[in-house]
Amino acid sequence: MLDANWPDSWRGAFRIEMRAEAIGLAWRGWPVLPGAEPAALTADGDDLTWRRPVPAQDNWRELTETHPHEVATWFGDDTHSLLVATGTVLDAIEVDDELGKAAARLLRATGHPAPIVAMPNGRWLFLTTVATSIPRELADQASIQWHGANGYIPLPPSPFQHGVVHWRVKPEVWGWQLPEATDVHDVLVRALAGDQAVAPVASLSTAA
Repeated sequence: MLDANWPDSWRGAFRIEMRAEAIGLAWRGWPVLPGAEPAALTADGDDLTWRRPVPAQDNWRELTETHPHEVATWFGDDTHSLLVATGTVLDAIEVDDELGKAAARLLRATGHPAPIVAMPNGRWLFLTTVATSIPRELADQASIQWHGANGYIPLPPSPFQHGVVHWRVKPEVWGWQLPEATDVHDVLVRALAGDQAVAPVASLSTAA
């Protein structure tokens, strides 16, 4: 959530940055969505946790093919996060911090790192092309979540309760070409199995 203690100028600059990011992604064909402020949840004791950002409109699936010019109008004073729908242009595999770091090391060994998003809750998102399934080794892990059809994920600079979503590896490093899902899945399976080999593996392929 946007900190109520931030000066108006900071909040304004933050929303301008979010709107610019949304427009840029929309021009590249990514199905961006405006996100609403998450509702508070009462946790054990007096602490509060926060739901993840959710779409601001109930009909968000109908908005995924909106022209970038219209996307710009979504990100005003009432917009609190930037989302992208999964399952049509891209998918994402969500993992914990430990597996994320291990997989990132293996991906760097290929010389072609995949786009990676880090969230303030310690979770990582590896962006890929759309997949029809994920390996059983990944699907069987409760700590791993596949964001595919009818899903969405937050993108930078969406705010959480204790920080903002940020890029670990920006899409431009990958030339804005998403890596094939099966290649990233294979690397995640290797990392899950404890493979720490630093020798380059077969280069990842990308979607045309």
